[in-house]
Amino acid sequence: MQISVVIPLFNEAESLPELMQWIHSVMQSNNFSYEVIMVDDGSDDDSWSIIEKLSVKYNALKGIRFQRNYGKSAALNEGFKAAQGEIVVTMDADLQDSPDEIPEFYDMIVNQGFHLVSGWKKKRYDNTFTKNIPSKIYNAVARKSSGIILHDFNCGIKAYQLKVVKSIEVFGEMHRYIPILAKWAGFKKIGEKVVVHQARKYGTTKFGWERFVNGFLDLMTIQFLSKFGKKPMQFFGLIGSLFFLIGFGSVGYIIIEKFLQPESSITNKPAFYIALTSILVGIQLFLAGFIAELINRSAADRNSYLISDKLGW
Repeated sequence: MQISVVIPLFNEAESLPELMQWIHSVMQSNNFSYEVIMVDDGSDDDSWSIIEKLSVKYNALKGIRFQRNYGKSAALNEGFKAAQGEIVVTMDADLQDSPDEIPEFYDMIVNQGFHLVSGWKKKRYDNTFTKNIPSKIYNAVARKSSGIILHDFNCGIKAYQLKVVKSIEVFGEMHRYIPILAKWAGFKKIGEKVVVHQARKYGTTKFGWERFVNGFLDLMTIQFLSKFGKKPMQFFGLIGSLFFLIGFGSVGYIIIEKFLQPESSITNKPAFYIALTSILVGIQLFLAGFIAELINRSAADRNSYLISDKLGW
């Protein structure tokens, strides 16, 4: 099979028939062998019943239905697990990503050798203040911190070699930074393609202001995990050691001063409280490092989701 199209969705019943017809048309005109994996992230509209009806008409359509809403990262992760195509293409279900882009993405992966190609919505139809400006800030910070030169890290339409999606784990809200996860996994040939961004035809956006706060927190998490995810003791131990040194230095200062001024009270000295606080913080950081090491070595699978229905398997 040449292409797997993974589509995470939440309450997109109106757009699904048109989207599936569009994808099918593109695949047929290019003679691609393909599958479409729609992951219903706990929709409470008719999305799943529409997927069931479409699966009768389109043999290439497969479906996964979450028992409740887990988020886009969870949906992508399950889609990646199920994908079997040589190339995996992700796109949103709201018709803002064009399936007509798929052949060029395929060419960039297969013939130009990219591990991952990310779309760039150079001209956007989103609200300037609620989406465009915050997105520019996020992308600038992500470029600076990751060293990956992309204009739009969070673009829904992307293409991957199959081995890339099988090598990464997408959890929390990390779907925004999949190129960074891929780079960690050793896939460094990351390209970009300008894509057409279409105005939303049905429904309303599912993202609110909270995603901007979550985005920055996720980026901080990624940067920490990239350096210390497998060796947390190196981070906590280093800071803990620094606090120990400050604490023991303060203790030494107190002892010397007590010898020089026996009549002075130790508890009236700022150094006493600095020493006490620093030693306690140092101990806590060391304990945090040890606990993190234990969790890291024995953690169960964190990407486990309740799936109520499946189609096509």
